[in-house]
Amino acid sequence: MMRALGLRRGSSLVAAALLAGCPDVSQGDVPSSTSGVPVDGGRDDTGGSGDGVLDGDSGGGDAGGPCVTNDDCALLPGLGECEVDSGECVGCLDASDCLGDLTCNGSQLCEGCDGDEDCPLGTTCNDAVCLPGCGPAQPCPGGFACCADHCVNLDSNADFCGDCETQCSLDSAAAVCESGSCALDACEDGFSDCNGMAADGCETQGVCSCTAGETQACYTGDPATQNVGACSDGVQTCNDSGTAFGPCTGDATPTDEVCAVAADNDCDGTVDEDVDEDGDGFTTCGGDCCDVQGPDCLGPELVNPGAFEAPGNRVDDDCDGEVDEVEPTCDGLIVSNTGDPMDYARALDLCVQTEETPANPQDATWGVIEAALELTNGAGVPDPDSHSVRDGFGTNNVNQLGERMVVLSSGAAADTFDDASPGPQAYQDGLVVGTSAPFPADWLAANGGNLPNSPGCTEPDGASANDPVMLRLRVRVPTNANSFTVRMFFFSSEYPEYVCTAFNDFFVTLVGTTDLGNPADGNIAVYDDGMVLHPVGVNILDAAPGLFTECTDGQISQCGTSSNYTGCTSVAGLAGTGFDTTGTTNFSCGYGGAYGGGTGWLEMSGNVTPGEIMDIRFAIWDTSDGLFDSTVLLDAWEWSVQASEPGINPG
Repeated sequence: MMRALGLRRGSSLVAAALLAGCPDVSQGDVPSSTSGVPVDGGRDDTGGSGDGVLDGDSGGGDAGGPCVTNDDCALLPGLGECEVDSGECVGCLDASDCLGDLTCNGSQLCEGCDGDEDCPLGTTCNDAVCLPGCGPAQPCPGGFACCADHCVNLDSNADFCGDCETQCSLDSAAAVCESGSCALDACEDGFSDCNGMAADGCETQGVCSCTAGETQACYTGDPATQNVGACSDGVQTCNDSGTAFGPCTGDATPTDEVCAVAADNDCDGTVDEDVDEDGDGFTTCGGDCCDVQGPDCLGPELVNPGAFEAPGNRVDDDCDGEVDEVEPTCDGLIVSNTGDPMDYARALDLCVQTEETPANPQDATWGVIEAALELTNGAGVPDPDSHSVRDGFGTNNVNQLGERMVVLSSGAAADTFDDASPGPQAYQDGLVVGTSAPFPADWLAANGGNLPNSPGCTEPDGASANDPVMLRLRVRVPTNANSFTVRMFFFSSEYPEYVCTAFNDFFVTLVGTTDLGNPADGNIAVYDDGMVLHPVGVNILDAAPGLFTECTDGQISQCGTSSNYTGCTSVAGLAGTGFDTTGTTNFSCGYGGAYGGGTGWLEMSGNVTPGEIMDIRFAIWDTSDGLFDSTVLLDAWEWSVQASEPGINPG
């Protein structure tokens, strides 16, 4: 249901509407407004020039008013070019206006999407084309609110003025939206606004006059708030020619309730109420700076102290008084052989800690609740050499974010370039630590009690993970996050001799969340080829081009069914890692060439439910025996307001 809202104080448009002259009447003598006829006949669902709704046609919409340069459209990725002739923000002009591999079609729309996450903010994927739209998992860019599934400018849209519920409509008058408040544009012929109550439109018919210098009380806010609490009347004065009253000045209209101040600032009859109108769990007095939708508060349920600061949206998401601030890093002083599991969360760039059940509900902000280094069954202690925190790995692999990265290994978590504490051990034949543990029970059960494997490859042996290490984190998700990404780089000395054999070492990332958008077994360390989910391991190199690229081309699987591999693109990522050696070793089936290979840096994505408490486990182990070790690098955890396509991105 739409509700009409009072006009903003001091509008120059109100004064212009009084030129017809007004009678010398008191406010009590003015007939009340009853018709409520919308100025434009109702909501314009097609958008168009001036309404702030993003159109679905090639002409685009606008940003709440005519644009002059592309800077005026900067908040609308994919719809951000200013068309000089019409002064409207239009769609894409070339592929650079779109995301990823999307192209710009002849209708100036981004094309080639598979889901909403492929589209720019403020657009959704429909039949492989990004059309204007929005929703809980696909928000609008900063400066726009999602109303009726479209992005609108609450500052200037008369159908959604100040919030998604308010439509500007006035009796016998045209109404506009200015700075998020309804304003009187012009009276219809033969009508005047004489009572200073612009909220009831132009209520007086005929040509009238007043006495020069005469004053009367006036009020520009919602009549229900007049002279309630801190709200009070203003004064308007008849002009020197006695033809009209001037603008209303000095009236006090509702403002946001100020906590710990004995005043009814919002003029609703209650002093210092502590409310949570958006239901996000944070109250206004508890630090929620955006509790009710308005021009400066477009997504109340997404903005609160429990949110993360989404980059580039020009919103103070976490209510700390800063907009788009870059979060400081927290991993610069961590020593390589730290045994503190929370240091591994920091090395992943999860810098914030929080409590699971704080005494004050307002302290339930996002962050890491608990961290642990365990074996794959969630019990026991992994070998101290199997995990480390590093400022690089090898000669060419640098940190992806911050100053440290996490290294987990079924051997020694160290390169051969300059690492110590722990120091390196040969990955072939490998460091057999002798520890073992059952595979993660929930993941194994979800796969029918068997380890998943790439099609056509020999099934793994045994019922235990050999030389395992697992980093487990318990995290409260930000209230505005729908997904996250982590950067990963998997190495294995099983390449090339043991490709597609039973010795397929595993790396898994198991996400415990209420979101149903992840793989059924919870493992996001997988590649989806459209038919099969391929888990990360040396056998993944046959899943898709671009997944296993740091290696040497040639004959592979010398210890299995020999074949040829041509997917390698570089060996730079192997330099100095210990996965860059040559020569014949024990169990190498006589192979004497370069052994060891890796994926290169990949992006791993998973979906979450905003505000929930999630668990995530990163685990690596040797499969079928403890020889020929594997290692994974992890870094650069980042939240996203958009949902993701879960799994690993090949490039």
